[in-house]
This record gives sequence, C-alpha cells and structure tokens, in this order.
Amino acid sequence: MPPRPLEIGPAGQVAARAIERLRAARGYSQRQLSARVTALGRPMTFTQLSRVERQVWRCDIDDLVAIATALGTPRTPSLVMPASLRRRSRRGQHSRRSPVGQTGDPPDH
Repeated sequence: MPPRPLEIGPAGQVAARAIERLRAARGYSQRQLSARVTALGRPMTFTQLSRVERQVWRCDIDDLVAIATALGTPRTPSLVMPASLRRRSRRGQHSRRSPVGQTGDPPDH
C-alpha cells in the first residue's frame, strides 16, 4: 500500500495562522523569525517558515516549540488551540471548584 500523504489537520491550520498573526504583530519578517528560530538551535529557512504559514509544510512539535519561543509565546498550546476554545478553557479554570471542597469526599478516579 502506498504511503498516505500527510495532510495538515485543524490544529496545524490554527497554528499556521497563529504563527503568521503573531509574527506580524511582533513586526518580524519571515527572514527575521526564521533567523531567531535558527539561533535557538532549530535551523529553519524563511522558505520553510513561509510554507508553514501557507499551510503547505507540516510543522513538527520541535519546530513549533522553537517558533513559539522565538515569538515570545512560551505557551505552545496558544498556537494550536482556536481562540474560542482558549477563552472557554480559561473561564472554566476560574469557575471550577474542588469536588473535595463541595462534598468532603475525594473525587472518583
């Protein structure tokens, strides 16, 4: 059976848009960001970065972590989680209460 081409999934698409948006917001060109990523020890050409942003090149997790660090966004999940889910997740974190505090019994695991 021939190998299946690796498609860029929804998380990869969100990451590509986030990288481009954050890069532009920081005022970096693709050359500048690729140089920053390379300086962190993860060699990347501006052509590779362009392909990631255009969603024609799959970015692996090591690339993603290096790009996030170079962009000053250490929270890598912010690159792959849609903004609507991030907002929902943050609201949920603030409103959760410990089941122990509510009933006195430990939660079932």
